[in-house]
Amino acid sequence: MNILVCITCVPDTTSKIAFVDNNTKFDQSGVQYILGPYDNNALSRAVELKEASGGKIKVLHVGGPENDPVIRKALAIGADEAIRVNAQPKDAYFVAKQIAHIAQQDQYDMILMGRESIDYNGGQVHGMVGELLGMPSISPAMLLEVEGNQAKIAREIEGGKEWLSVEFPFVAGCQEPIAEWRTPNMRGIMAAKSKPFQVVDPVDVSEKINSVSFELPAQKAGCKLVDADQVDELVRLLKEDAKVL
Repeated sequence: MNILVCITCVPDTTSKIAFVDNNTKFDQSGVQYILGPYDNNALSRAVELKEASGGKIKVLHVGGPENDPVIRKALAIGADEAIRVNAQPKDAYFVAKQIAHIAQQDQYDMILMGRESIDYNGGQVHGMVGELLGMPSISPAMLLEVEGNQAKIAREIEGGKEWLSVEFPFVAGCQEPIAEWRTPNMRGIMAAKSKPFQVVDPVDVSEKINSVSFELPAQKAGCKLVDADQVDELVRLLKEDAKVL
């Protein structure tokens, strides 16, 4: 199998989020970046499939050189080679166009990625890539099993789970529990240093969306603690303050 896994670099969940230039830009100073958690699900499942049936995994990222360590981590987890499109992501369409352009240069049985990035939570790229390539796109994929030249995928729907059968090639936006997260071991880290890592220029894409401003959510109110024997006070707070009774 030939698998393309698209990955994002996102702020660590412990990072302090702030904006600059009159709330028009994200402040990246002091922010630690990690491999997108949903993308780790996709990559981990790709590695499992390669271990079971053989094949090759290529990881693709759209971003600047500051994200190279995260791409190297993906190689250490089990990808065979990597491509970085040397451009800052502008919007979902821009990223999808870059992925589609790279994907057209090879024959992939499946294109896997996270259901969304945890910074923008757009969940749009996999659908756009499928449309641009004329492939089925399925998300959120919770389980993925391969039988011959087709895959069986369990997709989360309202109130349950839907099983789908799709022939190669296809696009899938993945989430847990599709695979258990993989972390690099020392052997993988050493091997990643010699794996092919290509940097390519982006294709021109007209800007479709422009971010006007960002804002932080309202600060949460403080928590009130009530002693276990003060039941009347707890009921009063639930009625008058929380208004849930």
